[in-house]
Amino acid sequence: MRNSNVFFKDVLGEIKKIEKIPEQGCTSEVSMIVTGDGTYILKSVFKEKYREWLKLEAEVLESLSFQRPIPVPWFYGFTEEEHASHLLMSFEEGITLTAALRNAGTNQEKRRLIRSFGQFIFQLHNQEPVFKTDSDWLETQLKRARKYAESGQADGSLELLEQLIANKPEHVKQTMIHGDCTTDNVLVIYGEVRMFIDVAGMTRGDPRYDEALAIRKFRHNPELVSAFYEGYTRHRVTDDEFRYFEKGLYEFF
Repeated sequence: MRNSNVFFKDVLGEIKKIEKIPEQGCTSEVSMIVTGDGTYILKSVFKEKYREWLKLEAEVLESLSFQRPIPVPWFYGFTEEEHASHLLMSFEEGITLTAALRNAGTNQEKRRLIRSFGQFIFQLHNQEPVFKTDSDWLETQLKRARKYAESGQADGSLELLEQLIANKPEHVKQTMIHGDCTTDNVLVIYGEVRMFIDVAGMTRGDPRYDEALAIRKFRHNPELVSAFYEGYTRHRVTDDEFRYFEKGLYEFF
C-alpha cells in the first residue's frame, strides 16, 4: 500500500489544519482535517483486531456510498501500512448521543433524544436488508469471539463463550443491524438521532443485539427505557436476551 500521507494528499489536496478529536479514540486515533475544499475525518488504528474492524468499516461505507439507503458518513479512501490502517470519510455536523444526553438540560429533552434513538433503530431494522448473506449472524459472531478469546484480544473468557454456545436464544428473523449500536455510535443532528457512525459491524444480523446495546447505558432508568420503546415498537428485549447479548456476547467485541 502507498504511504498514507501521499495517499490522502492526493485525495484532499492542500491540508490547512489537522486537529485530534479527543472524545473519540477508544480503539482508534481520530482527527479532523480541514482543506480548502472541505472538512474530513481521518480514523487511524494500529492493533490487529481494530485494523480488521476498520477495513470492514471502510467496505461498508464504500458499499453504501453507491446507494445511500442508510445515513452514514461518505467514504473517501482507505489505506494500509505495515503497522497501521487509515480510513478517510466525511466530517458530519452533530454530536454523539452520549454527548447530547450529557448536555441535555431536562429529563424531557433526554426522553425526546432517546425516543428518536428508538425510532432511528426501528427504521433500520424494518428496511429491506442492503447486505445479502446466507450465513447465520450469531454463529459467525461466536466463531469470531473464539478467535479473539484464544488470542487474548477479548475481555470475555472461553468459559463464558462455551456458555453462550450452549444457551443460544431462540432464533429470530435477521434484519439490517448496526452491530455496535451504543449511544456513542449515533450522531444527533438538529436535536434528533440522524446518522450512524462506527459501522464496521453493519450487516444482516440479529436485531436484539442492537436493541440490547442501545439501552445498556440507561437500562435501569425506567423513564428512559419507556421513551426508547415509544420509538422502537417492533420488539422489547427480555432480561435473558439482554444478558445474553450485552453481558455475554458483547464481552468479546
